[in-house]
Amino acid sequence: MTPAELEAARDRLVPDVVAAGLRVLFCGINPGLMTAATGHHFARPGNRFWPVLHASGFTPRLLKPSEQHELLSYGLGITNVVARASARADELSDEEYREGGRILQEKVTRLRPRWLAVAGVTAYRVAFGDKRAAIGPQERTIGATRIWALPNPSGLNAHWTLATMAEEFARLRAAAYADG
Repeated sequence: MTPAELEAARDRLVPDVVAAGLRVLFCGINPGLMTAATGHHFARPGNRFWPVLHASGFTPRLLKPSEQHELLSYGLGITNVVARASARADELSDEEYREGGRILQEKVTRLRPRWLAVAGVTAYRVAFGDKRAAIGPQERTIGATRIWALPNPSGLNAHWTLATMAEEFARLRAAAYADG
C-alpha cells in the first residue's frame, strides 16, 4: 500500500462487523488508515488484536483481518468509538470521543451484546466521562450489557506485551463465558 493510498483513506468509514446478541462486541478507538484502505478492522501490520484474540482463546486459530466476518460465528463483533479513519488516535478531539460514546451506547442498546470490550482505556475514559476507569470490568453497564476496558492492541502501546495483553483478554473471555 502506497503512502498516497493510505492518505486517500483518511476520514473513510469502515463498516462494523456486528449482529444482535453477540457474546462480546470489541470496540477499537477508531480505524487507522490501513484499516480504512482495506476495509478490514485492525489491519495494520504490527497491530496485535488478531494474535491476542487467538492467544486468549477467543478464536481457535489466528484469523487474518480479511477474515473478520468469521468472528460472528464465534459470537464476536467489532465496532469503533469514533467511526472516521485517521493516521493516529491523537488526531481525534474529545468532542468526537464523547459523540462516539453516545453513538456507541445507542448501538449497544440496539444490539444487546453481553459484553462491550473497549480496546483503549483512555478512549473509554473520554467517551464515557469516567476519568477513573482502569483496565478490567467497569461498574457502568448499558442496559444489561457489561463493559470491560482492554489495553489498546496497537503496536505503539509498549506498556503491554502480547503475553500480558492475552492474559487480560483471557480474563474477559472467562467472564464472557461464565454466564452461559
